[in-house]
Amino acid sequence: MPEMEVKYPLLGIGFISVRLKKAVNLCTIQIMKVKLKNLSQLEVGQSAVIDSFTDKAMALKLLEMGCTPGEIVKLDRVAPLGDPIAISVSGYLLSLRKEEASTILVSTVKQKK
Repeated sequence: MPEMEVKYPLLGIGFISVRLKKAVNLCTIQIMKVKLKNLSQLEVGQSAVIDSFTDKAMALKLLEMGCTPGEIVKLDRVAPLGDPIAISVSGYLLSLRKEEASTILVSTVKQKK
């Protein structure tokens, strides 16, 4: 069995990275801090993991729409004037104003090419 790495999100901190080696009982755990940014700062096609919210009132509305911490989101489209934006979350396309998107803190996901 080759070495395998699994990452679990830690809200507000970053990720726990677990590396499993040839034997199941040999593993190393490493906590990696990541820089958080607003969802509105992503570029088209970029994916991220929802970490937390900056506005409690808006957080309740976003949670009801499927924007839960740990959920992977992808910025799909931006309107010609920059507002609103469309993100893929929980299997559907969600349109948000930039003001709403700026209340969602995310950590970006590195995509393999």
